[in-house]
Amino acid sequence: MIRTENLVKTFDGVKAVNDITITLKDGEIFGLTGTNGAGKTTLLRILAGVLRQDSGAVIIDDEPVFDNRKVKESLFFVPSDLYFFPNSSPKDMEEYYMTEYKNFNKERFEKLVEDFGLGMKRRIQTYSKGMKRQLAIIIGLSAGTKYLFLDETFDGLDPVMRQAVKSLIAENMSDYGLTPVIASHNLREIEDLCDHVGLLHEGGILLSEDVYDMKSEIRKLQCVFPTDEEQRKAEKILSVLNCKAEGRLRTYTVRGTEENIQESLKEIETVYAEILPLTLEEIFISETEAAGYDVRKLILD
Repeated sequence: MIRTENLVKTFDGVKAVNDITITLKDGEIFGLTGTNGAGKTTLLRILAGVLRQDSGAVIIDDEPVFDNRKVKESLFFVPSDLYFFPNSSPKDMEEYYMTEYKNFNKERFEKLVEDFGLGMKRRIQTYSKGMKRQLAIIIGLSAGTKYLFLDETFDGLDPVMRQAVKSLIAENMSDYGLTPVIASHNLREIEDLCDHVGLLHEGGILLSEDVYDMKSEIRKLQCVFPTDEEQRKAEKILSVLNCKAEGRLRTYTVRGTEENIQESLKEIETVYAEILPLTLEEIFISETEAAGYDVRKLILD
């Protein structure tokens, strides 16, 4: 298990990570998302022990991570800015990582390299951006670590390769007990893949919740009311996060389960009422609006 306690990291007087306390459970995929400059990469680098926090703590399996070789042997970090040795091939990278990770799975690595058509002896400098990303992920999945940290996992991958990587991550979780932590600005990828999501903004964490719970506890409600009085009554009874009006149609984002909302609707007279699910993007926009942030600056891709 990974825990952070009141993490703070400052660069040139700006708090890139500001008092973050979260828990990442084993066996779940944790997604970090947020706007550009929200602190995703900095937080991931602190979790991986690449950066030292100014204050607070990162605890992985009951031990601090920074300058702790034992803990670092249990994790692998794939950064957004990939690096490979000059003029190296996958074979060269395999030989290096086998010296760094005692559980590196040579057979699995070579099979995946060939399955992805990368070529064990081909020079990595001839690869496309997407191919380099594929190789980096394959190395991470072959390292035999308990934790895998991925920054902008799907950047440069085409849709087919994205699905292949998702399948490989799921396979490693099932077969090898892997716990992935993924930082991405792409909410659709996060929604499809992750069990738990943390939303960052200006170095702080606005939300950290299970995706299932989040989606089951907030709903979209579309209503047409016979009178203004019934509309006002509904807005008092329901836990409304925001409302949009198009003519007589009111579209509410409402906190509560579908059952709770249906019970509330029994007390309200409507011409039309329909409860709809929300996407993760819609939930985050609603939550950030409720927290008083300028949503126009927080729209995620």
